[in-house]
Parts: sequence; structure tokens; C-alpha cells
Amino acid sequence: MNFTSTRGEAPPIGFREVLLSGLAPDGGLYLPDAWPQLTTSEIASFRGKHYEDVACAVLRPFTAGEWSDAELRQDIAAAYRDFDDPRIAPLVEIGQRKYLLELFHGPTLAFKDIALQLLGRMISRALKTSGRRLTIVAATSGDTGSAAIAAFGGVAQVEIFVLHPHGRISDVQRKQMTASPHGNVHNIALEGTFDDAQALVKALFADREFVGRFGLAAVNSINFARIAAQAVYYFTAAAALDEPATFVVPTGNFGDIFAGEAAMRMGLPIRRLAAATNSNAIVARALHEGVYATGTVQVTLSPSMDIQVASNFERAIFEASGRDGSYVREAMETFARDRHLALPEKVRKALADRYAAVAVDDAATLREMGETYAKTGKLVDPHTAVALAAARKLASNDPLIVLSTAHPAKFPDAVQSATGRIPPLPPRLSGLLSAPEKFDLLKPDLGLVRDFIAARVPPA
Repeated sequence: MNFTSTRGEAPPIGFREVLLSGLAPDGGLYLPDAWPQLTTSEIASFRGKHYEDVACAVLRPFTAGEWSDAELRQDIAAAYRDFDDPRIAPLVEIGQRKYLLELFHGPTLAFKDIALQLLGRMISRALKTSGRRLTIVAATSGDTGSAAIAAFGGVAQVEIFVLHPHGRISDVQRKQMTASPHGNVHNIALEGTFDDAQALVKALFADREFVGRFGLAAVNSINFARIAAQAVYYFTAAAALDEPATFVVPTGNFGDIFAGEAAMRMGLPIRRLAAATNSNAIVARALHEGVYATGTVQVTLSPSMDIQVASNFERAIFEASGRDGSYVREAMETFARDRHLALPEKVRKALADRYAAVAVDDAATLREMGETYAKTGKLVDPHTAVALAAARKLASNDPLIVLSTAHPAKFPDAVQSATGRIPPLPPRLSGLLSAPEKFDLLKPDLGLVRDFIAARVPPA
């Protein structure tokens, strides 16, 4: 299978190169040149199967010719061996035709583990085969960084640099990154927002000489392998219900919800995808008003969603435009220059036909956390609560599957404020808060970040 750029000016490449790269040379994001199709009978057969078996079936079309079936199975088995629930992504009923898809049973207690534990194995395999070294650079709004460090900390042939917005994530999220003992892990606390961190990472990947000299690679959701791995749990959840559902997804960078579109384009019947945002509602404005425009980042109780530039929205625009790379290139250049993009009505309508969008403020988030606990006895983190509150606003008779993206113990202050309960600390977090930290505080300056990396990595 070949992969093409959303901006239409990069040569097609195979899965292995997609896995080991970041942005395409033209600044776009990679997608398969044609979506593989799973038949109705294949999808029906997923009901009752182990998660690992479904993952093999979903990922095989993307890796065919570059990973043998045995290698793919080995990497998937290794990725999920350390999860706390053998179901990996259990579907839990919490009300009439309402379900939580629990995605936080991995090493760092967040949904990012499901993809990054697999990417860690696959990238390690690819590097051993090629003899290459990689410098992984990632921006995080809270959970990607810790999941990437859990996957790549101590891995030979890899140096990993994680940029997080200083003072804008929870203490647990920060410590999961900065308490890493591994010498190949480098944490940068950026004096700015997640959008600043993401812009710096994109600028680094746009510098082709720097990319080549230091072997830069991405493991956040600009890497298509992340999207493919996350599409798997849409298949397992839908198979468990055996009828089309609406998925409600806490949405920041748009990667997790675009994985749902990927599943749909592979043949999975989904009624609709609902993007649940906090007060940083750039996606909701785009879908409702046809204007994709940034504002000031608002600090909320759901920090992983405090984002004004949703990178993966470019992939959705590409598909909604009929895969018009020329349009996407011009549109993204306009957005980068003006921070404002008026979507053609045809594109806006195509997006709105697939996606609903609901914005939820902090007051509604706290209220939802309290009501969910009172009615079900379940503590939920604020990101999950945003999606639960959004689900209440949807006029739908379909089953509602709410993606629960993080363990409540990662946000104890918000949970206690809403419910009066401090969530029990899982064994995985024992001793974390008292562990020593290691990070460097930098201003959001491209030259400073570039020099920081260059001083710690020998040229490839």
C-alpha cells in the first residue's frame, strides 16, 4: 500500500517510511492512497474476538508486504501484554443505550497507550532492520508525551524530545513525563501553550535539512500509524453492540475522532461521529459556521483539549474536499498565514454530514462528573465528562458510545471538586508524585529548541 500527502506534492511512500517519518515533505499529512475495505462478514466476525485478533485484521492491509503476519502478531501481542484489562478497550454500559469505551487501561492510564505501545514495538523492529537512528520529537497537551516516553524510554537507537506547555497540564500528567529515569528522554517545558509547542514541532519537520541531519520522526497523531492503531477500538466497540452507534469523542487535535472516520471509510457502519470540545471550540465553530479560525487558548479543567489548532482536521478536510490536494495546500497556507479559513459550503456540508460538534464549558463538565458519580458510582476524568455532557445534548435514538480517554486519578483535583471524592491512586502511579523530576524550561523559540536538540543528538 502507498501513502499520499494531503497537500498533493509529496511522492507516495510505503508504510515503513510513514511509520518512521512525520510530516510529508510538502507539509501535509499522510493518508493511504485508497482506503482498504473490510467486508460486512469480516466486520461481523469481530464480535467476541480478542482485541489483538481484531487489531491484526484491521492493520494487516496497511502493513502488507512490509510486516509478515507473524511479525505483526508479535508486535501487537507485546504491545498489549502489560494492560490492566485483558479486553484492552472494554465497553461498559452506564445507562440505557449509553456506554463508556474505556481506553485508559495501559501503562500511562490514557488512550494514547493503545497506539503508542504498538508504535514503540513497530518502530523498534524497523530500526533494528535498517540500522537507522531516530530522534522523536512530540508536542503534548498532556497524555501523548507520557505515553510516548513509556513506549520509547530506554529504547536503543532512539532519542525522544517532548514539549509540553509549562503549568498547563495536571501534576500527574507532568510527573509521568518528567520523572522518567531513562537517559534518552528529554523533557522541554515550554513557556507557552500547546499550540505553541505544536507549531514548533511542525516548523522543525518543515526544515528538511534538520530532519535529515538528525533523523526526526513523529509519534503524535500526525503519524498515520497512530490513526490506524486507534481505528481498531471503533471496530471492537461496534462489534460488541452489533448495531450502528454514534461515537462521542473528547476532541482536541482531532486524531482520535478521525480514527473513527478511518474506520468508517474501511467499511464500519457508524451513525455519526460527535466531536465534544471544551471552551476551545475551534472545531465546533468550523462545523457550525464554516469558519476554521483560531482564538486565544482558554485554560480549562480538560487540559488535553486546550487546543486552537487541530492538526488532524486537515485530514478530514482532505477527505471532505474529494481528496483535492491542491485545495488543501492552498487552504492550509491561508490558515497558516491568516489563522482564519472560510470553508467552501460543499466542504463544510460534507464535514457536517459525518461529524456533529458540541462545546462544553467547565461548569457543565463539573456538573457531569458529579451527576455521573451520583447515578452510576463511576468517577470519570474531565475529558470523559466533556464527552458525556455533549452526549446529553445530542438528539439521537442510536446507541451512544462515549470514549473515556483517561483514568480519573490523573486529574484528582477536578474529580474531588466535582464529586467530593479523591480517586484512588492506581498501583502504576505509586510513588510517582514524590519522584524527582528532570526537565528544561525554554521559551517558545524555534532557534532555542533546534539548538537544544542538536546539542543532545549526534547527526544521523
